[in-house]
Amino acid sequence: MGDTEDGIKLKKTVFVTVGTTCFDALVRAVDTREVKDEFLKRGYTHLIIQMGRGSYTPTKSGGDDGSLAVDFFTFSSSIADHLRSASLVISHAVYDYIHFWDHGAGSGSIFETLRLGKPLIVVVNEDLMDNHQSELAEELAERKHLYCARPQTLNQTIAAMNLESLLPYPPGNAIPVAKLINRFLGFPDD
Repeated sequence: MGDTEDGIKLKKTVFVTVGTTCFDALVRAVDTREVKDEFLKRGYTHLIIQMGRGSYTPTKSGGDDGSLAVDFFTFSSSIADHLRSASLVISHAVYDYIHFWDHGAGSGSIFETLRLGKPLIVVVNEDLMDNHQSELAEELAERKHLYCARPQTLNQTIAAMNLESLLPYPPGNAIPVAKLINRFLGFPDD
């Protein structure tokens, strides 16, 4: 039923990105048996993890025994191809404000994923203090553009998600997000 084409199982990839940060809690969370089993239940066949500066090394797997194929890397000059080919993206919740203002809503893995219309789970790094990741991610989740999770709730979020319920992010319209960022940073609305 859509999972096979002429008897060959289709490749469905989950791409996880932490950017240039260290977010071992997220990498550990996607490397658990529970999360991998949930991916398999949902028909995903491959997991690619961009682990950034983290020190935790996930377990690689070829997926030959019917398990999830898992691969990882630290950095890449561009993750655009990974985002384009992913069936689901899981991203850290750090927003690059400078690039957002310079280049609009297409910058960064979150806005690029939304622009591509890919299902997205944004995971908040609670170890980072004095940031507005949580508020902005939760607002975008409330607007049903993405799902928001914490490393410890990721498995439950994956198990409960209904990708059909996500709404497309309005293309080329950075104004709603700019207003959110301004509000969370304490700047007045114009």
